[in-house]
Amino acid sequence: MDVSAPTQLMRNPGPSWGFAFIQSLERRVPWPLFRIILGLGVAVAVLCMPEQRRQSRDFLTVALGRPARFREIWGHFYSYSKFLVLKLRVARGLPHRDRLDPAHAGDFEALMKTGKPAFFGAFHFGQSDLLGYFLGEHFRRHVFMVRLRIGNAADTAQLGRLFGRWITFIWVNQPEDLLFALKDAVASGGSLAMQCDRLEFAAKTECFEFLGARRRFPFTIYHLAVIFDRPVIFCFGLPGAARDETVLHSSPTFVPDRALGRDANLQRAREHFQVVVTHLETLVRRYPQLWLNFLPLNPAEPPGTGR
Repeated sequence: MDVSAPTQLMRNPGPSWGFAFIQSLERRVPWPLFRIILGLGVAVAVLCMPEQRRQSRDFLTVALGRPARFREIWGHFYSYSKFLVLKLRVARGLPHRDRLDPAHAGDFEALMKTGKPAFFGAFHFGQSDLLGYFLGEHFRRHVFMVRLRIGNAADTAQLGRLFGRWITFIWVNQPEDLLFALKDAVASGGSLAMQCDRLEFAAKTECFEFLGARRRFPFTIYHLAVIFDRPVIFCFGLPGAARDETVLHSSPTFVPDRALGRDANLQRAREHFQVVVTHLETLVRRYPQLWLNFLPLNPAEPPGTGR
């Protein structure tokens, strides 16, 4: 997070009526037909969005280890569109099931049983963006979600209204309120949910091995954890076998040790985050279309550079 970030609102690509149109069409058209219409719309988007197409191609080329084909770029756009539709379905109150994958359960269940506040890290991967909402509804936790305010994000607005009892947004691009909001969140006993892959508003960053290079990632969540003595756990949400299902992967928990100094705790945090990012890479290699970033891939650092 960067307290010097600009306050002007960015906007999602596409027309202002796009969200309402997609939502209306999805409610009225049977799913098999809607999928065809959505696929055709995605093909148009691929052709009409050269910057996002280029970023998709560049990312997939790295993830696949070879030049990406048009069909794979289309699949990348299509995965993003399907997830948008899923968020709009959840936002209007349709049932959604989330379950923990026993093979990748990490420390999630143990942490939830404690009832203690924690810092939850995630990435723009798969259906992870929904997990913060379900933490409140399913586990009765007040979750403060650090988000980027977008001028035309109807899905976020609708989800915020639906889960408003448990969710409070902290807008990272409103820097004049950010530090006070974070302190209030911790003082209230709430949990904090943060995305930890995009660098635009990251004040603390460090390099970790990811997709064949040492790449820079936000590291702010660990600095906050050490300052406020909160555990950190990362969660990944993958599409389930059913249409309205999310399968949860979880990391081990990082717990600051009060007996250690700041530097020692941050070194432990680096080791923890490398484990997290290594698992993320395994998932990205297996399901590259679920990397829902259409931005430049986290930059690789030249060999021999420091943190």
